[in-house]
Amino acid sequence: MDLNFNKNEDHNKLLLSALRQKLSAVKLGGGEKRIEKLHGEGKMTARERIDYLLDPKAKSIEIGAFVGEGMYAEHGGCPSGGVVVKIGYIRGKQCIVVANDATVKAGAWFPITAKKNLRAQEIAMENRLPIIYLVDSAGVYLPLQDEIFPDKEHFGRIFRNNAQMSSMGITQIAAVMGSCVAGGAYLPIMSDEAIIVDKTGSIFLAGSYLVKAAIGENIDNETLGGATTHCEISGVTDYKAKDDKDALDKIKNIVDKLGDFDKAGFSRVKAEKPALDENEIYGVLPKARNEQYDMMEIINRLVDNSEFEAYKDGYGQTIITGYARIDGWAVGIVANQRKVVKTKNGEMQFGGVIYSDSADKATRFIANCNQKKIPLVFVQDVTGFMVGSKSEHGGIIKDGAKMVNAVSNSVVPKFTVIVGNSYGAGNYAMCGKAYDPRLIFAWPSAELAVMGGTQAAKVLAQIEASSLKAKGKTVDEAIEKELFDKIKARYDEQVSPYYAASRLWTDAIIDPIDTRTWISMGIEAANHSPIEKKFNLGVIQV
Repeated sequence: MDLNFNKNEDHNKLLLSALRQKLSAVKLGGGEKRIEKLHGEGKMTARERIDYLLDPKAKSIEIGAFVGEGMYAEHGGCPSGGVVVKIGYIRGKQCIVVANDATVKAGAWFPITAKKNLRAQEIAMENRLPIIYLVDSAGVYLPLQDEIFPDKEHFGRIFRNNAQMSSMGITQIAAVMGSCVAGGAYLPIMSDEAIIVDKTGSIFLAGSYLVKAAIGENIDNETLGGATTHCEISGVTDYKAKDDKDALDKIKNIVDKLGDFDKAGFSRVKAEKPALDENEIYGVLPKARNEQYDMMEIINRLVDNSEFEAYKDGYGQTIITGYARIDGWAVGIVANQRKVVKTKNGEMQFGGVIYSDSADKATRFIANCNQKKIPLVFVQDVTGFMVGSKSEHGGIIKDGAKMVNAVSNSVVPKFTVIVGNSYGAGNYAMCGKAYDPRLIFAWPSAELAVMGGTQAAKVLAQIEASSLKAKGKTVDEAIEKELFDKIKARYDEQVSPYYAASRLWTDAIIDPIDTRTWISMGIEAANHSPIEKKFNLGVIQV
C-alpha cells in the first residue's frame, strides 16, 4: 500500500468534490424562485433548453460555467455570466449553443457576458462550427454600460462577428424565446434563420415605454414586436413557434438538413482506452504544488493504449515531447516533466522548469507537428524558465523566444490542459490563453500566476517591510509574519483556478477523467476547419 498515493488521492478527490458542489450551485443560475417564475410563464430555463436541443446520449462540454464567479457582488452577482454555452451534437452534427439565462437579471448583459459570448463566437469561427443562439435577454445591464458598450471587444463586436460568420458560410440559427431588445435585436436577424416563440418572444429596438417617451405613440409590446407582427407583418423572423419545445424542434429539423463540411483531415483511428487505469491520476498528482512527480505517469493514463512515442527522449528532459493518440485522434504532446532529471554531462535540472535544451527541443517538435498536420496538446505544470548566470550566459532568452515563436506561429489546432502550476513566461511558452489554444482548461489542482504564492508574498512582504522601516517604524518578526500572511492570503485567492475561470482565462475547470473527452471533441471541432494558413516561423535567433 502506497501511503503517499492514498494521501494524494484523498486530496484530489476532495478538490473534485468541491468542484462538483460549486457546479451544482452555478447550475441554479439566479436561484430556484426565479426558475419557478420562468416555469410559471410557460418557459424553460437556459439549461433545460440546451438539454432538450442536444442529442440526449451524446457527449457535451460546457464552456465558461464559472464565468462571473465571485464578481459583481454589489450588483447581486452574475452566475455563469448570465449565459450558458455548450458544445454538443444536434441530430449527430457538432454545434455550439449559446443560451441567455433569464433567471440572472432577466438575461441582461454584464461585461463578462459579452466576453463569454465573444468566446463562443470565436470557437465557432475558428472551427467553422454551426452556432445556435437561444435569445432571452433584457439587453445591456445599464449600471455597467460603460464597460460593455463602446470598446472593440464589447457588445458591438457580437454583430460584427455575426456578419463575418455569415460571409464565411458558418451556419447561425437564432430562436427568440423571450425579450430581445435594442441593439440585441440585430443578433437573431443577422443569423441565417430566426425563430420566434408566440406570446413569450418579442423583438424591438425600443419597448412600449420608450416608444411612448420618444414619439408619444401608445402601443403594447406584443403588437409592437411579438411573433405575429414579425412573422406576418414585418417579415423580420422566419418561423413562428407555439412554445419553447416547438422552437427547439424547428432548430433540430434545420440542423438535420445541413450539408457535410470540408474537413481538415486530421488522422483518426478506432479509439482505445488507456491501458493504465485513468482513475489512478488522482493518486499520481501530488497534494503539494512544489512536489516532484513523473509526468509520464499522467500521460500514460490519458493516451490510447497508454502508448507514447517519445521524441528526443534523452535531450531537454524537462519538457516531454512525443506522439500519441487520444480517443483515436493523432496528437503531438508537449508536457512539463516534473521530476528532477540528470543530463548526459551530469547536470541536475529541476522539474517543471524550462531550460535552453528543453525549449530548443519543444520548438523543433512543434515545427514537426505543423509539417505533419498533427494537432498539439500542451500539458502544463510549469514554474517558468531557468534563471541565474549559467542560464543567461547560455542564451535562455533566445531559446525561450524560439519556443514562443513556434507556439505563436503554429497553424495546427492547439489544446492546453493545466494540471498544476502555470507560472510566468512558462504559461506563455506552453500555450497559455494569449496564444489562441482552441480550448484551454484546468484541473482543480491548477494555479495560474506570475509566480508561486509563497515566492510572490515573500518579495512583496520584503518591499512593504522596507517601506515601513524607511518611515521610521520598527518591524519585528511578528509584523513581518503578519505582512506575509496577509499578502499570501490575497495572492492565493488570485492564483486559484476559479479566479482564472471566472474571468475566462480558462474555458473550464474539469474532472481530470474528462480530459480525453475535451481534447477529442476539440479536435473533432477543429476538423471542421481546413488549415489555410502556411506555417512560417519567421525570424528566430539561433
